[in-house]
Amino acid sequence: MVGVVACSSVSSIKALWETRIKRGREEEEQRRTTSKGGTTGRLSVRVWEDRAVLARLKEKLQMEDGRLVLRIEQEEWKILPGCLIQFIQAQEWQIHRTGLLKIPHFISSFQNLLVLDLSRNAVAEVPKQIGTLTRLKELLLSYNRIQFVPEELSGCESLERLELAMNRNLNELPHQLRNLTRLQHLDLSMNDFSLLPDCVVAMPGLQWLDMGGNRLQLLPDDIHRMEKLHTLWLQRNELEKLPVNISRMASLDTLVLSSNRLRDIPSLMEDMTNLRFVNFRDNPLTMDVTLPPRKKVAEDDEDDREMFGREFMQMYIQEARKRSYAVLNMHCVNQIDEDSADK
Repeated sequence: MVGVVACSSVSSIKALWETRIKRGREEEEQRRTTSKGGTTGRLSVRVWEDRAVLARLKEKLQMEDGRLVLRIEQEEWKILPGCLIQFIQAQEWQIHRTGLLKIPHFISSFQNLLVLDLSRNAVAEVPKQIGTLTRLKELLLSYNRIQFVPEELSGCESLERLELAMNRNLNELPHQLRNLTRLQHLDLSMNDFSLLPDCVVAMPGLQWLDMGGNRLQLLPDDIHRMEKLHTLWLQRNELEKLPVNISRMASLDTLVLSSNRLRDIPSLMEDMTNLRFVNFRDNPLTMDVTLPPRKKVAEDDEDDREMFGREFMQMYIQEARKRSYAVLNMHCVNQIDEDSADK
């Protein structure tokens, strides 16, 4: 009986341990299953989030004038997701007032891009990868926080329009940008330039330039190299005089110089018959010249007469010449009187 009891006790203990081991294995397996299920759950959440973002982006795509345009306005998109690369056929980005912080490096994948308009955001840097967009025609980055433009931008050989207005601390451009031979329209207004960049003067195709609201004190003597320039905005700078060669800008028909520090209008500008619109308002000019009144002139015509300023410029130069002749004649008369007195 003792042996039977002992054998029975051993069997019970063995069964107990086997039960515990089996239970332990089942619990471990259950933990593993639960763990896998959690990972799968997290992956599933991420997949659904990506799908949701893609769905939102797809809603922002639309055909406009035969182009596939990505248009996002007044929504929060500080970062553009990598899944955007699935829409590389897009030809135009219009992303405004979204708080966008950076241009993604995968921008280089959008080789069909013709227009990149990211104005009124918070972009602080233009990535080097932008230079691979050889078909890009318009790059609009006004009202951002850009302080530096990379030399790689010169690789955008098809660029016709570049806008960098109101980036505040931007004060120079890389000399390589002179290679943008097709650039026609350049807006650098409301920045921190103290000089007109050499690369801008050397741009062979430039036709329209806005440098208003900077700190320009001088214009380059070789400004006449800008042979195709027809519009030049220089309002709200610190210019005290104009270079003589400005009179050799044969294509220039619009010149805005309001709110500078000009003391005189160069007499050589009298021959700039190509000027259609010229404005010298709010400058401390040496002479106070008032245009004579016209008879039976409509109010709108009188405003145009003042705003376009051609007549004012001509009259100022003529008056300055008359006063110079008067001073010279007075000097000659005084000299003759002195000579007579000596005799």
